[in-house]
Amino acid sequence: MTSPSPTRRRDAARTRQLLLDAARHRFASDGYAATTVRDIADDAGVNVALISRYFQSKEGLFEACLTSAVDDMRRAAGSATLAEVPERIAEQAAGIDSDGFPRQLVLLLRSSGDARADEIRAGILRSYAQNLAVLAGWQEGDDELLLRAQVTIAASLGIAMLRSKTKLEPLASATKDDLVGPLTDLIEGVLGRRA
Repeated sequence: MTSPSPTRRRDAARTRQLLLDAARHRFASDGYAATTVRDIADDAGVNVALISRYFQSKEGLFEACLTSAVDDMRRAAGSATLAEVPERIAEQAAGIDSDGFPRQLVLLLRSSGDARADEIRAGILRSYAQNLAVLAGWQEGDDELLLRAQVTIAASLGIAMLRSKTKLEPLASATKDDLVGPLTDLIEGVLGRRA
């Protein structure tokens, strides 16, 4: 008598991560509107129904990707001081994916064509700017310092976008170490203590 074949045990955390990785790649490369849930599921090698199970919808998956990208950036920053921020931004801009594509930063910038997705993105960028402003001494109501933090983020996103979409040299092939100096100058100039 043959024994029944063992049932394949689902690894929910692994499946969820596969979907996040595939979605992050697709959303950053193709944009929100051009990406289908079937594309993401196929890239992840899972059934498309699992997107609904873990994320409720494409919008939910997009929000999870944005949140995950910011969480990864926060983890990378850890309890960074303002002086350490240039190196942390350089790490992100230089690209942590195997192909060197700075997906996390590009994902935060890429136009989605969807009002709700853009609202989610704006909220995450607003939060990230406030966290950066706090490192520079920001307190509620200090609109100038918050603006300076937003300008710093805009410059960082611009670096990531130019690196991913153009072959503008030497920026396109700059390493993390190459980027730290200019980013340090930028952040000190924009966020440094005001007289």
